[in-house]
Amino acid sequence: MSDLSNIKAVIWDWNGTLLNDLEICIFSMNKLLKKRHYPLLTTERYKQIFTFPVKDYYIKAGVDFEKHDWVEIAMEFINNYRSNVVKSAIHPEAEKVLEYLAHKKYRQFVLSAMQHDFLLETINERLNIEIFEKIVGLNDHYAQTKVDNAKLLVDEIGLPKNEIVMIGDTIHDFEVAEATGISCVLFSEGHQSRGRLQDTGALVIDQLSELTELF
Repeated sequence: MSDLSNIKAVIWDWNGTLLNDLEICIFSMNKLLKKRHYPLLTTERYKQIFTFPVKDYYIKAGVDFEKHDWVEIAMEFINNYRSNVVKSAIHPEAEKVLEYLAHKKYRQFVLSAMQHDFLLETINERLNIEIFEKIVGLNDHYAQTKVDNAKLLVDEIGLPKNEIVMIGDTIHDFEVAEATGISCVLFSEGHQSRGRLQDTGALVIDQLSELTELF
């Protein structure tokens, strides 16, 4: 899908797509891995194994849940992340693209696997939150799936599905789009490697500025 000429609404992912928090996520994970004497992740390794639900990613990173409690590990990561996310910013071209789409009267939404209140906080600190018609996060910190919320959001948007596109940075964003019957564009400078994203068959972009040419 490269023709976005009929699109009227854009559903953005937040982490990795608009927010450049890759390094913060790797740092936060390596902190808990080091504490438990597990091998640390490189950026390349991280982008090869990061997945949803995130518990599967922790297992691929080497965490043995026969020895460690999942809830304890998950909350430790969130605490590490919260302490350091202030150091992250949106991707350099994100604000320009958001403003371009707003100027063109596209309806814009955020759908995230981040806990809802924390999501609102991180967006509000970096962007004019009013650019988004609605922002939807999860009701917990465990990042299981966005599919159910996506279906509700697409229904609420109320447009034909071929007029809505999901823009994300992970295979899960593609799966969410597939589950809801909408189009998908994937951004390679987020949390998964370009090769993994290309395997979905979705359109993959390397710069957010490419969107201004596609819309």
